[in-house]
Amino acid sequence: MADEHPMTPRNEQSESTSLSLIERVRLRDAQAWRRFSELYGPVVYRWAQRHGLQPHDAADVVQEVFASVAQNLGGFRRRTAADTFRGWLWTVTRNKVLDVYRRRQSEPAGAGGSTAHRRLEQLPELPEFDDEPADTFAADLSHRALLLIQTEFETTTWQAFWTVAVDGKSPADAAEELGLTVAAVYKAKSRVLLRLRQELDGLLD
Repeated sequence: MADEHPMTPRNEQSESTSLSLIERVRLRDAQAWRRFSELYGPVVYRWAQRHGLQPHDAADVVQEVFASVAQNLGGFRRRTAADTFRGWLWTVTRNKVLDVYRRRQSEPAGAGGSTAHRRLEQLPELPEFDDEPADTFAADLSHRALLLIQTEFETTTWQAFWTVAVDGKSPADAAEELGLTVAAVYKAKSRVLLRLRQELDGLLD
């Protein structure tokens, strides 16, 4: 049987990595910023498209939102239970989407005629809060975060976690399939989930 403890991450976590992702972004850690963009770029893009923007406009909104986040994230604080990062990011995105529609208002009527132009002049009614279900949002973000942290773990650790947590097999079946003890499978699952919670601390709500 394989080693009972194949659960050591490939690289010992640095003091920086031990911080949550949002704190590392605040410290202007370049690697953390790339990961943050990979996590939230698709979220912002989806929000923009869901509220009527074409792909090229939605891509522009993503760039504008992240420029604003880079400049203003240091000022984000949780003063009340309602002060969530998701809500703050949605507000930034909402404002940038509305900016697109405002810019369109200043454009002259083109080949589409006055009727089409009047449609552009009407600002959409965007909700004050993102209306995507919380569980859908969390599952989507968690899945991307898992793929990003995968390289921090040995292959056996990752396989044990994935087999139980994602594929839904029992720890006993996973242990037999991977040549591990049941205890090692539980330890693998625990390690990866702990790292995931650390990475997403403050980002899911």
